[in-house]
Amino acid sequence: MSVLSGASATVSGMDDSALRELAEERLRALAGPQAVLRDDQWTAIHALVSERRRALVVQRTGWGKSAVYFIATALLRSLGEGPTVIVSPLLALMRNQVDAAARAGVHAATINSANTDEWQDVQDRVASGEVDVLLVSPERLNNPDFRDTVLPSLTASAGLLVVDEAHCISDWGHDFRPDYRRLRTLLTELPAGVPVLATTATANDRVVRDVADQLGLGSGTDTLVLRGPLDRESLRLSAVRLPTAEARLGWLAERLAQLPGSGIIYTLTVASADDVAAFLRERGYEVMAYSGRTDPAERQRAEEDLLANRVKALVATSALGMGFDKPDLGFVVHLGAPPSPIAYYQQIGRAGRGVERAEVLLLPGPEDKDIWAYFASLAFPPEHVVRQVLDVLPSDRAMSTAALEPMVELSRTRLEVVLKVLDVDGAVRRVRGGWVSTGQPWSYDAERYERIEAARRVERQAVLDYLATDGCRMEFLLRQLDDPHAAPCGRCDNCTGQRPSAEVSDAAASAARERLLRPGVEVEPRKMWPTGMAAAGVSLSGKIPPGEIAATGRALGRLTDIGWGNRLRSLFAGDDQEIPEDVFAACVKVLSAWGWAQRPVGVVTVGSRTRPALVGSFGRRIAEVGRLPLLGQVWLGEATRRANSAQRLAGLVRDTDVPDLSGVDGPVLLVDDQIDTGWTVTVAARLLRRSGASAVLPFALAVTA
Repeated sequence: MSVLSGASATVSGMDDSALRELAEERLRALAGPQAVLRDDQWTAIHALVSERRRALVVQRTGWGKSAVYFIATALLRSLGEGPTVIVSPLLALMRNQVDAAARAGVHAATINSANTDEWQDVQDRVASGEVDVLLVSPERLNNPDFRDTVLPSLTASAGLLVVDEAHCISDWGHDFRPDYRRLRTLLTELPAGVPVLATTATANDRVVRDVADQLGLGSGTDTLVLRGPLDRESLRLSAVRLPTAEARLGWLAERLAQLPGSGIIYTLTVASADDVAAFLRERGYEVMAYSGRTDPAERQRAEEDLLANRVKALVATSALGMGFDKPDLGFVVHLGAPPSPIAYYQQIGRAGRGVERAEVLLLPGPEDKDIWAYFASLAFPPEHVVRQVLDVLPSDRAMSTAALEPMVELSRTRLEVVLKVLDVDGAVRRVRGGWVSTGQPWSYDAERYERIEAARRVERQAVLDYLATDGCRMEFLLRQLDDPHAAPCGRCDNCTGQRPSAEVSDAAASAARERLLRPGVEVEPRKMWPTGMAAAGVSLSGKIPPGEIAATGRALGRLTDIGWGNRLRSLFAGDDQEIPEDVFAACVKVLSAWGWAQRPVGVVTVGSRTRPALVGSFGRRIAEVGRLPLLGQVWLGEATRRANSAQRLAGLVRDTDVPDLSGVDGPVLLVDDQIDTGWTVTVAARLLRRSGASAVLPFALAVTA
């Protein structure tokens, strides 16, 4: 049994003053001997423990929201109530919460994608009463095994439900996650009298109303809403405008050592995080890259190194956005502006929790708008596309996402989002082996999706207004959050008139330029055909045979780079033209550094309908400089221009022609403008090798990821 179970007599029947003293005792164990409950903390704890109410707490990062639910858990467990279930969005947040719970005398455990081998043991300990708090991800709520075998008993025995980072429930929140909306179903199944706590630091009036509605915390219930001032007196906000990516990176390299303690450097893309971290390491800084693509074990090690101040900074994407708890984090720098002022506030809230001063610096770039536009393009698709999913999904057997993909005009990522939304809406259901249709009627809420996109446009403009304002920056952000306490902070660059210098030395800018414009990235070949291609009339499956696979290729840069990416995006956005001299010169450098086992004996280009002059001149000039023959073009049919990988692959297999290479003795270069899904290169390499080439070396100007 839990160590708390024997204390029920000390809590049962207590008056409020005695209960508060016990809560204060728990807080001191959690936060130190000088800690005292804030009035709103006590109000929330009392509402949960004594009145068994539902509460929504909107308070700034570092205010102590986790203390509320850990102390409430301790008191409820002392009364003999069941375990607390905390729905938490990130592994980083879960790890911190397990440690914090232990300090409060609460035994916490997690069930998440990183500890599958521990699930049964955790479930057994929950059932036996050894676990006081179970942390689960929102995705876990709809895992068929967990949903059908664990969740019913957990729901029946829960003593408290906590929804952390509750803004994720709202379409209007900056980090909406469809899985969070399943909580509404969970709430309807809770026994009467089980208290519910929802917490967030980043919710304006619209998000508060929507969260209350989604959780059933709104009208018709006796809900306690606690909203406090969101300003953090330790934060010093500044913005620095620099003309180029190399100037921004050089500026940061010259000033990083002067920033207090250790911190986080945010970038907008994974490629930028990798590039910036590599450059700063070259300049002698202990930094690590951190993104959703980082191996989970490496991410945990990076978090631990930052917590222990073994690194100066983590160079991170928004994957390090919520819940990372380091009270002495000394700075947050953004190389590129997030598309929402509320998301920006949430990220800078990582800094300055336990120090008197923390520096917050925003270095915007002209490429930010392009990146915002890309992510905006991934919004919920139009109705006819969503209907395709419902039309092909059977009700009597499960279909995997991979099997569905060839049958709809959606990429894998967007298909997964659509399925989650349809699941929440009751039109589909996740089962073991995939998804089934429920047959329930479903309507496309076009008006809502249009309102959401309009709100996103307003947010993007608000970021530009934040950068341009000559008023208080903190007040600007707080007004975006509808904080009634918003007022000039007296600390930011605009309030004080003390702005960071925008000067950067020629040496630092030159070093950054050299790193950013260092040409060449490897392009790994596809090695497996996707599953489910038989549904698209294509018999390919399993591993691609060694005699048909492409070699590891090269590209000049990634479209998401802040170096060559900027140049390539500009090139692709303009009218079709022959390859510019600076771009071609960099491509020659990539070729000279390639180090292939055998020199190519010819060049083949991929026929382009959108950029024939660019691709044609690229291939021709590569052939000229390498003194290689042009061996012809790969011709792609109209059917290859499809929305997702599976459909594109099916079109490529059916409608691609390659030149006859029967007289060729050796490898060939396959030249294209960009590589996106990689299937054009994969199919072309297969056909070219069958036609006579001993190897195919893909060479593109850009890769999209």
